[in-house]
Amino acid sequence: MGLRSGQRGYTYLLVMFLVAGMGLVVARTGVVWQQVAQREREAELIAVGVEIARALASYARETPVGTPSRPTEFAQLVEDKRWPTPRRHLRKVYRDPMTGKAEWGIERDGNAILAVHSLSTQTPIRREGFPPELGDVAGSATSYAEWVFRPMEE
Repeated sequence: MGLRSGQRGYTYLLVMFLVAGMGLVVARTGVVWQQVAQREREAELIAVGVEIARALASYARETPVGTPSRPTEFAQLVEDKRWPTPRRHLRKVYRDPMTGKAEWGIERDGNAILAVHSLSTQTPIRREGFPPELGDVAGSATSYAEWVFRPMEE
């Protein structure tokens, strides 16, 4: 009987080590998956931010004489009613991929929209290879809120 109970102890210990090892593997996989998801949201933020910056540039470039060259709200980018036939500079008001909300931080000059940024305080992973609409400071940003998308001057 002594031999059997000793064997059970080793088997129990082996099972405990296996469970602990599997837990570590699952935890590590979760961290990697979280980083992959964050990188995907970052890429989407860059794509949407660049599209909004280009819509701001298009709105300014296609300004009829005697009308403001900057929109005061996103809806004006989606449907520019300054012309007899409304124009579209932006397909829709996009949600912020980092927060999941259709809310953006907006830099203004008076009421006019100059630039947009995420409202997320999360720390970015990406540090290089940014589009010109983000400028040079994006690589040293401590949060996505510092990634400010501005229209390129032509």
